[in-house]
Amino acid sequence: MAARTVEQYIRAGVAGAHLEDQVLTKRCGHLSGKKVVPHEEYISRIRAAHGARVRMQSDFVLIARTDALQSLGYDECISRLRAARDEGADVGLLEGFETKAQAAQAVKDLAPWPLLLNSVENGKSPVITVDEAREMGFRIIIFSFATLAPAYVAIRQTLSLLKNKGIVGTPDEITPVKLFQVCGLKDSMEVDMKAGGTSFASGV
Repeated sequence: MAARTVEQYIRAGVAGAHLEDQVLTKRCGHLSGKKVVPHEEYISRIRAAHGARVRMQSDFVLIARTDALQSLGYDECISRLRAARDEGADVGLLEGFETKAQAAQAVKDLAPWPLLLNSVENGKSPVITVDEAREMGFRIIIFSFATLAPAYVAIRQTLSLLKNKGIVGTPDEITPVKLFQVCGLKDSMEVDMKAGGTSFASGV
């Protein structure tokens, strides 16, 4: 499955992906009760994924992720990531750090191999700022809830306003044209005009 997935991602033009050690069906790394596969099964996933990348002569970035901290402890996480590195993984991801000190130690224990930090505010891990992550030595940082969380808040507030007052309360500067422009209206108009179409001849 790991090899086929990587092959399909490469064909689709995906630049890279996490490959982790949770059982199927997995859960978010910041939930409790996670279960992981045995060490060798995880490494076989990495080995298969790397082999697929080599066969396809791709520069696909293979990020080895472990969620074993919660159930098996820190030392097992480091062991898994070192083994994944030795099988060809480009980057490591230890999910769910319990402290900032633990995060910094992981970078040291796996140096100079690059580590990715998954920043999930209000999750299992302490908040680590970009500057702090840089100082610790992390090479990549992702913000998994950077758009999902504020979108949820905005949608909830808007629907509450609609329910209680009967209006949406859209800000004055957010017009239909503005929204359609964000979605590519200008490009669509250019395509139509270059093809000799008249769909937008009278404007929008």
